Amino acid sequence: MSKIIDLNTFAEGALSERFNNELQRVLENIADPNTDPKKTRKLTMTVAFNADEKRDVIFTSVLAKLSLAPAKQIEAKLIMDFDGKGKITGAELKSGIKGQTFIDPDGDISSDQGEKIISFKNTNSK
Repeated sequence: MSKIIDLNTFAEGALSERFNNELQRVLENIADPNTDPKKTRKLTMTVAFNADEKRDVIFTSVLAKLSLAPAKQIEAKLIMDFDGKGKITGAELKSGIKGQTFIDPDGDISSDQGEKIISFKNTNSK
């Protein structure tokens, strides 16, 4: 079978360029550590054809459609409580257990909401 169209030069190279641009987006999505590497990504190229009344000229359009992996779900725990006026309030739980203090990344002791209780940094160092 003879080649009718060279896809590298079709539409002045726009088809090949569009494919490569969208492929770049797929590769970036796969490289993103916030996405699941095992999820399937899809790149669909659609070429539509419409003829004129004489059927001697065909109008084409190229559409690229991507299906990328979404960002991974992010989870956090909130502590629910009441403020001094009886209104419900919430804060992020940093310690893992409500009411429990913990040693934060700076080595200080913090409340369950991450507020420093005791700081071990020497503020008078010269």
